[in-house]
Amino acid sequence: MSGDTQWLDQVRWDHQGLVPVIAQEQATGDVLMFAWMDREALRLTAEQGRAVYYSRSRQRLWFKGEESGHVQKVHAIRLDCDNDVVLIQVTQQGHEPSIACHTGRHSCFHQRWEAGEWVSVDPVLKDPDSIYAQPHEQR
Repeated sequence: MSGDTQWLDQVRWDHQGLVPVIAQEQATGDVLMFAWMDREALRLTAEQGRAVYYSRSRQRLWFKGEESGHVQKVHAIRLDCDNDVVLIQVTQQGHEPSIACHTGRHSCFHQRWEAGEWVSVDPVLKDPDSIYAQPHEQR
């Protein structure tokens, strides 16, 4: 990729310099997770073909899989019609079946509204304590 980052100027960054990002599994269309990117994270994602996010809790770049090994290979980066939401189409790597959520589930969207309450409807594929060396923080 060239040093031209003019394409980043077309993104409508929020007042904190962030843009919301939806990670979608390329093969199934499943929505895996929601996160944030700053300019550097989006540039690195495009450059490396690997998902890089901005962790608001850590106040730093977060290379998806840096602790868990659950890396997201990026196939496409899309921008919505208002230029204020990014969609990345990925292949989740590092565990089969794929795990994107820090809870050890395939998707972060594992809770469904049923009869007045949220019910977790997707199984834990791997115990989070066995994924992370130290107790994990919310991303």
